[in-house]
Amino acid sequence: MNAKLTLNMEKHLIDSAKEYAAKNGKPLSRLVADFFQMLKNSDAEKEPQLPPTVASLKGVLKGNDIQQDDYKKYLEEKYL
Repeated sequence: MNAKLTLNMEKHLIDSAKEYAAKNGKPLSRLVADFFQMLKNSDAEKEPQLPPTVASLKGVLKGNDIQQDDYKKYLEEKYL
């Protein structure tokens, strides 16, 4: 059973969403429903999916003793 939902947001966002829906041949309500379903599914996952590039870097620095001050020093040497 479908129910009506009223959303309040900035006009430029609504216009962009309508344009996107038209380009993809879907009604705006279907895009919103798909987004809500995606949120529901992502909540069910124990660990969020990382983009492949980020996932490949996961754990690279494990065991290294790198502190925030080390990074600050690196930036100072690089840019000053």
